[in-house]
Amino acid sequence: MPLHRDDPRSIGGYRLLGRLGAGGMGRVYRGRSRSGREVAVKVVHAQYARDPVFRARFRQEIEAARRVSGAFTAAVVDADPEAETPWMATQYVPGQSLAARVRDHGPLRTAELRPLALGLAEALRDIHRAGVVHRDLKPANVLLAEDGPRVIDFGISRAAESHHALTETGQVIGTPPFMSPEQFTDARTVGPASDVFSLGALLVYCVTGRGPFDTDSPYLTGYRVVHNDPVLDGVGGRLREVLDRCLAKDPDARPEPEELTRALAEALPEPPPGEPETTPLRLPAALSGGPDHAATETAPDHRPVRRHPARPLLAAAGALALALTAYLLLGPGDGDGAARAGSPSAGRWSALPTGWKPWQTTAYADAEQGVKKAPGYEGDRAPACLPDADALYCAGTALLPERVDATTGRTLWRSGIAPAELPAARYITTVLGVHEGVVLVELTVTRDDGTGKSQSVLALDAAHGTRLWSHPVRTDSLGSAYAAGLTLTQEGDGDTLTVRSARTGTVRRQIPLPEGYDCSPLAVDDRPYAECAARAEGSHASRFLVLDPDGTADHTLTSPAQQRSFVGVRGGRLLFVESDDRPVANSPDQIYTRLVSVDPRTARRTVTGLPERYRGGTPALAHGTLYFATSSGLVTAVSPVTGKRLWRSHTTLETPGTVSVDPRGRTVYLAAGSGRVAALDAARGTPLWESAARAEVLDSGLLPTVWFHQGALILAASDGTLFTLDPSHPDRRPTP
Repeated sequence: MPLHRDDPRSIGGYRLLGRLGAGGMGRVYRGRSRSGREVAVKVVHAQYARDPVFRARFRQEIEAARRVSGAFTAAVVDADPEAETPWMATQYVPGQSLAARVRDHGPLRTAELRPLALGLAEALRDIHRAGVVHRDLKPANVLLAEDGPRVIDFGISRAAESHHALTETGQVIGTPPFMSPEQFTDARTVGPASDVFSLGALLVYCVTGRGPFDTDSPYLTGYRVVHNDPVLDGVGGRLREVLDRCLAKDPDARPEPEELTRALAEALPEPPPGEPETTPLRLPAALSGGPDHAATETAPDHRPVRRHPARPLLAAAGALALALTAYLLLGPGDGDGAARAGSPSAGRWSALPTGWKPWQTTAYADAEQGVKKAPGYEGDRAPACLPDADALYCAGTALLPERVDATTGRTLWRSGIAPAELPAARYITTVLGVHEGVVLVELTVTRDDGTGKSQSVLALDAAHGTRLWSHPVRTDSLGSAYAAGLTLTQEGDGDTLTVRSARTGTVRRQIPLPEGYDCSPLAVDDRPYAECAARAEGSHASRFLVLDPDGTADHTLTSPAQQRSFVGVRGGRLLFVESDDRPVANSPDQIYTRLVSVDPRTARRTVTGLPERYRGGTPALAHGTLYFATSSGLVTAVSPVTGKRLWRSHTTLETPGTVSVDPRGRTVYLAAGSGRVAALDAARGTPLWESAARAEVLDSGLLPTVWFHQGALILAASDGTLFTLDPSHPDRRPTP
């Protein structure tokens, strides 16, 4: 990156050529000595230079780095810890970080993993022989040079024989997914075995794309490191045994670097001649030609994939030098650059809306028109939003319906549809749909004056939020729906489904409902349906109503006694995923066992048993692929025809919402209540990036969904935070 105006042009006699990185503690520059030697120059921010404890830490970092000398560490060339602005120059390593490599290209192949693992084990041997414990070995602190890895950043290391730590009481130092248990429980006992534990976690990350203890919270991650067994799914053979030993809770049970080197060499044999070192991230031809790709109907093992000899992985990459020290408890996406997107695939990202900038606001921000505030709503619930053109219409628990400009984040109006003087805790609003300048909303009100609950469907003017029409709905109904310019509600005696014009509110049809059933209208792909369950106690009988666009009932389909999810239409047939009656213990996930495809005209069923048991919340069908996401962040892509797994990928998201796929079918997204987002390649499941959290507090409300505004992403966090992301640069700071 070029130098900024306020950057110095030289430090300690080294001419600065550009920035390599910057963070809260300092900056790293690419520099050149008078003799022409290139170095990486780390400069401490002025405010920390005045802190004697921080200056002592920086002095300790220099001393530790100078003590270490080996083929897989970056040597200190020059330093002045006593200067007015302390600095240190190290060997310049032309190469990207391991974190960037896994983020941009996914897990490592064996041909890459073997030299990396053996090089890092040798680096630990040299570090420990010098009497130093690194204490922050993580992917961002490993640079990938052409001749092997380099371990950098000794900012929180200390001499192994010293028990004096430059930390305040109670302060935790490190990066939680790669810290050892003793770093959390008693930092004074941290020794060389702690680095072996970190190396084990790092190698699991290299193999699977995620750490063995990852969660959406750094505190929960820390708990898992101390108390839980590592998650080693995706690590097989003898390597699993080796890494399991590295991740032992007891430091004495972990192998020393010399023993570890021998074990890794046996577990990771030399690859066969001619095997390519890397497989660049490429989209199959069927994907690059458009979203309707047939490639997802075949398991990866049978997919024709061209292998291209990789260019030297590190040749033209912008060099990362010393990563800035992580002095505080950091989240999984902080401190290691994991939120930066890079460019995994040319043409992946769609153009952003004209005039768009990354914005962040709240669902309870003041509105420019209509009701200025959301009365009583303190941002403790995630809103549910519906994007339409350049607008975002949001509603929720204790939240009045509102329109947000999707390009700027401004709240344009908030409609005052709730009865006067009613506390916010007494109403729930839901946006059903938008049709020709009309916003359809459902309002549920609970009173404490003895009048009970009331429900109604309303139409609002999309431009100003004013009421156009409203009609009461049965209070015991299972909700309302919008599809194809129509609203579907249960009114009156509840034995019929009332179909109204969304624009005028006039009744178009009344459809009799099956006797003895409770029915819930729904809309999928702008088509109206209704799911019905038998009222009789102990009965699991269900029916599914298929309605044509003008409201006439086409068919009533019956179903056996299984838990069922309707996921959409594929090839003109209705697709259901059925699960066991038994939920997963201590988990919101279901276990799905079969696919059911139904011809809506003949009611003929085709049942396909799933070859394995898939777990997750509500499945999603998008661009010819079926997706399951578990509460632990595991995403599985499945063929909706054969039920065969296409790929499986781990994310660090805790309890994510339903999977979303971009309109071009190239990228899979899912989000957690904290506002963290994970992006995966739709063809292979390769992790592309994970963003940082946005919520200040967490609440167990609606599961979050990723919405799309042309090429931008829109999300809502569990505390009412609304924000957008540029998927090509998810770390861009929001504009106030």
